[in-house]
Amino acid sequence: MRIIMHLDLDAFFAAVEERYNPQFRGRPIVVGADPKAGKGRGVVSTANYAARKFGIKSAVPISQAWRLAEEARRRGEPATVFLRGNYSLYREVSERIMAILASGGGAFEQSSIDEAYLEWQFSNDPWCETEERAKVIKGKIFEQEGLTCSVGIGPNKLIAKIASDFKKPDGLTVVRPEGVEMFLDPLPIRVIPGIGPKSEMLLHQKSIRTIADLRAVDSARLVEWFGKWGEDLFHKARGIDDSPVSNEWEPKSIGEQETFERDTLQAAYILERARDLAASVHRRFRQEGFKSFRTVVVTVRFADFETFTRSHTPPKSLTTAESLQGEILRLLLPFLDRRQNPHRKKIRLIGVRVEKLSR
Repeated sequence: MRIIMHLDLDAFFAAVEERYNPQFRGRPIVVGADPKAGKGRGVVSTANYAARKFGIKSAVPISQAWRLAEEARRRGEPATVFLRGNYSLYREVSERIMAILASGGGAFEQSSIDEAYLEWQFSNDPWCETEERAKVIKGKIFEQEGLTCSVGIGPNKLIAKIASDFKKPDGLTVVRPEGVEMFLDPLPIRVIPGIGPKSEMLLHQKSIRTIADLRAVDSARLVEWFGKWGEDLFHKARGIDDSPVSNEWEPKSIGEQETFERDTLQAAYILERARDLAASVHRRFRQEGFKSFRTVVVTVRFADFETFTRSHTPPKSLTTAESLQGEILRLLLPFLDRRQNPHRKKIRLIGVRVEKLSR
């Protein structure tokens, strides 16, 4: 019998800001780009639950978040605090919390800065023991860091992750094997990891809105619609997931991006910003203990929001900031002339990422 716990820190970035800045407590908080009184560019990284009541969520354009906050303020709601974010502090707090989780014994897997999986072996009443362990962990995190988290417990990673999002914030949801289908059936298909806006739209067009609807579709039909991933979706709709909780988790990539204050095609400015992004990515790459990377990825978003991603994997692994900058120039320069930008469109955003990391 497998019993997996998934822990998800509640509105993590915003919660850390509230914890370390008492003047913000109880107020709506948005961490992300500078809103510039509604004229800002970029998106929301995290919004706390007070801000989410206004419709502000992660990945919402920061200009839209500002408008929603202003509408709420005019209705008499508290003014929203917009913050650029202290990401070094977030990493420090995350490291301390992950150390709490890893010290409990058993398998531990950090899946992101604010999420982790745990698995233990118990002998007497494993489900009750795991639930009690979860309560102890939640209490310890709150006592030491002043933060809440939501926990899901289930027979595999998939169910545990969906369960952790079921009651937020500060939730604890237990789904035993015999209750998996009853738990999943009424939930919207979007809760299944991997189903994004496009997949959701396609399924909605076929009148498939809940996981119960999705379970009624046979494997061959899902493969016809989604290719090989359709087989995986067939199993997920039944709550089946055999992936292990691995102590060997590593980040798949390290990357950063920047939305320019104004759309531009000035090569000197774009290349300067690309060099700064490369330096920041390489600094994080070193800080996290990696020695080399194989693939470099550049993202370019034009003023009309058309977005392109280009990557290159050289024959040998790369290690230095200079080699990273060289690869970025190779990938970025065609977007500054007619090779990849025949209509000379201005650029809104660039991103830099390294993948296939090695220690």
